[in-house]
Amino acid sequence: MTDTTRPVLSFRGVSVSKGGRPILRDVDLDLGERRIGIVGRNGSGKSTLARLCNGIERPTQGTVAVDGQSDRKALRRAVGFVFQNPDSQIVYPIVSEDLEFGLKNLGLPKDEIRARIDAILARFGLEPLRDRLTHQLSGGEKQMVALAGVLVMQPRVIVLDEPATLLDLWNRNRLMTVLRELDQTVIMVSHHLDLLDGFDRVLHIGDGTLLDDGPPERVIPAYVARETC
Repeated sequence: MTDTTRPVLSFRGVSVSKGGRPILRDVDLDLGERRIGIVGRNGSGKSTLARLCNGIERPTQGTVAVDGQSDRKALRRAVGFVFQNPDSQIVYPIVSEDLEFGLKNLGLPKDEIRARIDAILARFGLEPLRDRLTHQLSGGEKQMVALAGVLVMQPRVIVLDEPATLLDLWNRNRLMTVLRELDQTVIMVSHHLDLLDGFDRVLHIGDGTLLDDGPPERVIPAYVARETC
């Protein structure tokens, strides 16, 4: 059931085509639960659905809105996006510089920028990385810095596209511990089905459509059975 205290992402008649090929077709959804997972085969359209949430992708038809606001700026303000590969997200050579990037674009005063960075580094135990070169970080450290770079902007929703793909078991567990503690709504695409245990809702995307939608204890076994036939 949708939590009325949380932001609601609404998809109305959303279709996406690329080069004349349909990627998503006639998607109608309201996403307002605390933790939502998205599963499906490679090429099913699930990553496109995730990218629509904050305006990285734009629908060919239909609208995507957050709390009724469908303009791209509203989506970008409300919804942060974490890429599968943190190298696609980390821009600056020093960790602190990378965390400052989005905040400077908001026109925040220097003392608030500093306070936000201090707080996010402390919250996730990343203080030792403040002055590190980003290209020298481990894969797990990069993913945490990428996540911190999104969270420092204080979005209301966090969307993650396969965030554990490049991580070892220890770093996967660390990432999931952080995600469980977040106050924000989390929407996560994942092939690692065990990571969706305890989520409120799971969407199964296949062939560009919503094939199933419900609690993980029902949707995930049905998805596995369908994919192993």
